[in-house]
Amino acid sequence: MINRPIYVKKIMAFADMPFVKILTGIRRCGKSTILKMLMDEMKKRGIGDDQILHYSFDSLEYEDIKTAKALFSYLTQHLFSGGKTYLFLDEIQEVKSWEKVLNSLMTDYDVDIYVTGSNSRMMSSEISTYLTGRYISFRIFPLSFSEYLTFRKEYTDVLDSHTELANYVRLGGFPAVHLQKYTPDEVYTIVKDIYNSTIFTDIVRRNQIRKIDQLERIVKFAFDNVGRTFSAASISKYLKSENRSIDNETVYNYLSKLESAYILYRCSRFDVQGKEILKTQEKFYLADPALRYSVLGYSPDSVAAMLENVIYLELQRRGYDVFVGKMDSAEIDFIAVRQENKLYIQVAQEIGLPETEKREYGRLLDIRDNYPKYVLRTDVFAGGNYEGIKTMHIADFLLSNEY
Repeated sequence: MINRPIYVKKIMAFADMPFVKILTGIRRCGKSTILKMLMDEMKKRGIGDDQILHYSFDSLEYEDIKTAKALFSYLTQHLFSGGKTYLFLDEIQEVKSWEKVLNSLMTDYDVDIYVTGSNSRMMSSEISTYLTGRYISFRIFPLSFSEYLTFRKEYTDVLDSHTELANYVRLGGFPAVHLQKYTPDEVYTIVKDIYNSTIFTDIVRRNQIRKIDQLERIVKFAFDNVGRTFSAASISKYLKSENRSIDNETVYNYLSKLESAYILYRCSRFDVQGKEILKTQEKFYLADPALRYSVLGYSPDSVAAMLENVIYLELQRRGYDVFVGKMDSAEIDFIAVRQENKLYIQVAQEIGLPETEKREYGRLLDIRDNYPKYVLRTDVFAGGNYEGIKTMHIADFLLSNEY
């Protein structure tokens, strides 16, 4: 088990506090393993084994525990009688009305609760209804570039970070594909299985979707248009061109379900001059680059979009709210906001022509404030600063602690 200390530190900061700690994220991103890391950390802090209870509700062992009443009865029978019980409940969404159970336990018993979940039940309004002010949610992502390098070091020689970035973009960050050395085809086989189980378990079966072909076409459109603004109307128009009629509301409904399963992330546009969030022409990014390649196949011309995807995910990991910037007819790849901090970022695989350089830097120069501005790229460049705009290799930015 390779440690992921960033998450452990972040979550343990709330240990013994009166909040349910909820770990959410796409299937196989490492939630269950992080739960075990938290248990190990508890033991290091002197918590006894008899105070720690761990249950995984996607296991056949607990198949009969599907209702709130059954869960409450089972857990209360096993609580530690001599002090606080630390409850670790994996894939809790498999139990109906689990929120009511946790609320009751928090009210009537001496417990510290940690749970994981992978689908829309972990995003529903019911959590807020029954756990109002009593929970903290932690989004777990597949491996960051830094974590990817740590995993790789366990089983192979790691190349320089600039070279490894290309491997990271191509292979993605699902922990399961970095426990040993796999070929790209083997990686995509594993990731396609994650994709299929998410689509058919968390979306199709849970929402009783009958037009599976329609859903998959929307998925492929979204995957193929990462980094491009599009709307439900544009998807509907595309499907109609393939003689597949679908209305805009149904498209939005499918996109929302893909978000709820943590496959897609919606990135809204922000009008820099008007200082408002725009409700049209959003972008969508993937939970992991390998999802695209496992479904659509690898192609070198997709790398630029996937580099942008990687930057988006890293900003999310670091707690930023991320938007696409709009200035008149120009677009800024990312505006990232975290409390009083703000970053402006342009992402480019390479800048070969003077007019391309002028465009990438000029958009940032048009923003008249003093917040940090970056142009991130993967080609060779001279100097690291251009009229106050910092130029960095994408790999260096991903590994940096300066933002």
